[in-house]
Amino acid sequence: MLKNNYFDKFDRYFLFYVIFLAFTSTVFLYSKHTVGNDTSISEWLINYQGGFTRRGIIGEICFHLADFFKISLRSVIFIFQTTAYLLYLYLIFLFFKKIKHNVITLFAIFTPIFLLYPVAEIEALGRKEVFLYIYFLSFLFLTNTNSNYKKYSNLYIIFITPIICLIYEQIIHFFPFLVAIIVFQRKIKNIYSFLNICLLFLPSILIIAYFFIKPLGEDSHLLMEKSLLDNFNEVCYMSCNLLNKNDLSKFGDLIKYIYGGNSNIEIMTWIFRYLIIILIGFFPLYFLSIHSKIKEENIFSNFHLSNIFLLILFLSLTIIPLYIFGGDWGRWTGMLITFSTIFYFYLYKFDYIILDHEGMNKKLKFFKNKKKFTIFIFIIFAFGWNQKTLMKGDVATNPLWKVPYNTSKKIFGFESFKLFQESPILIWHKKYIE
Repeated sequence: MLKNNYFDKFDRYFLFYVIFLAFTSTVFLYSKHTVGNDTSISEWLINYQGGFTRRGIIGEICFHLADFFKISLRSVIFIFQTTAYLLYLYLIFLFFKKIKHNVITLFAIFTPIFLLYPVAEIEALGRKEVFLYIYFLSFLFLTNTNSNYKKYSNLYIIFITPIICLIYEQIIHFFPFLVAIIVFQRKIKNIYSFLNICLLFLPSILIIAYFFIKPLGEDSHLLMEKSLLDNFNEVCYMSCNLLNKNDLSKFGDLIKYIYGGNSNIEIMTWIFRYLIIILIGFFPLYFLSIHSKIKEENIFSNFHLSNIFLLILFLSLTIIPLYIFGGDWGRWTGMLITFSTIFYFYLYKFDYIILDHEGMNKKLKFFKNKKKFTIFIFIIFAFGWNQKTLMKGDVATNPLWKVPYNTSKKIFGFESFKLFQESPILIWHKKYIE
């Protein structure tokens, strides 16, 4: 069951998949970069024209490039978004290339809450978490066992991580994954060496602390708004507008903004829905990790975290505040599955863990010699659904059809297949597809 019976040409098929994601994402980013109320643009408008603030460094760079070349700010943002996302996909392809795959690893990689999510739910496409993924993958390439640059890993953490914090401070929630990687690489076994690793992140933590201790004031925010309006006729909306209103320094206002006006039943419904999404979407990865354990002892095994499932759960605890203080639960889930998947497959690829194939085979014996049925389940699981961006959003369906369909709409300019206005097919199409 777990041998490469069905997908022995993974690299080729995965390349096609990545190219498909690259093409569709470029079309979607181009089509929405001029939309006046698109949230993925609004956070790129944040800059330093009113003073030093969180998430402003990329916006400041875009501001000056647009001003220097006398082009629209949104055009520069589109170039940055597209370049960053294509770079991420390229690194993803390199990362998963030449890994020994089995059916369960394929389910884990193709879970729809991972790579497919930003393209299936384009509201999440072009957001700044893509820089976090590039940062994490670059660190893994820099420090892998075959790299000649492993000696620079400390410098990477000390100097590059603060820059990432200036782009998107939510990277702090994923520091445990980087610490864990270093623990495996250096076979850290004692608390003193572990604390020395943690100290590498101190400059970044101090920068993030500064943002919340000294948030942008009202007058400074008005200066930023005025600079956007005067130079590019851009309104500071959504993420840009909420910059000095929606932060942890105003705890009560933040909770009221996110949950105000919603009943306890509604909130419990959202929590239940996302527990199901996480349970199903993470299941292949968790199934693999449950059957995986640390190969050589390190500090995690000393704390009874030898099982990789328990280790991933432990490393994921720091993301819980995002679900409490932010409403983009779909994005947080996408970020968590990305870091968790990359983390697990790094350990798997470089032989830091032992995978119990025999134990997995026993639990999956029902699927043995059922190739067509397994492929059917794979297609339904990988391309039949995805999470929405906001916590209030229901589960989306049919990305296997919707993504090519919506891409065609953007390219060819048609709005729908209006062949028969009142036909059952068109009614069904409007209800479930559009």
